[in-house]
Amino acid sequence: MAAAVIGIGNEFRHDDGAGPAVVQRLAEMDLPGVSLTVTDGEPSRLIELWSEADVVVLVDAVRNDPARPGKIHELIVDRPVGGLGGTASSHGLGLGEAIDLAVALERMPRRLVILAVEGADFTIGTGLTAEVAAAVEHLVHLAAREVGAPLPH
Repeated sequence: MAAAVIGIGNEFRHDDGAGPAVVQRLAEMDLPGVSLTVTDGEPSRLIELWSEADVVVLVDAVRNDPARPGKIHELIVDRPVGGLGGTASSHGLGLGEAIDLAVALERMPRRLVILAVEGADFTIGTGLTAEVAAAVEHLVHLAAREVGAPLPH
């Protein structure tokens, strides 16, 4: 597999559904050679999903204090790094732990791009807040660019 886009999150926790929303939008496009997956962000599952890909884009909603809902953060990991253990994911174990473990196991993709959008509402319920919903289209463009797909209109 050449590339993968992994949406991390839960569509039943409002803004935590941003990652799945991006994957759903990308699924509507013709992306040969690109694996599209939604997961809860558990580190061993992430490593399994990205271990065969050359380029991986992770899309997740994050908490920040103070929150700037809809603000997008982009982090590119193209070499081993340390100290990401305290990432602000909305999930129990952070993405930093997955990266640290993948480095130790030599199962990192050549290029890992993390696209994180700040969310405002992670309570139980469906639907993204207006700010996060507005950011989804930009996240789709960023993810498509990274995996070499034609940009959506």
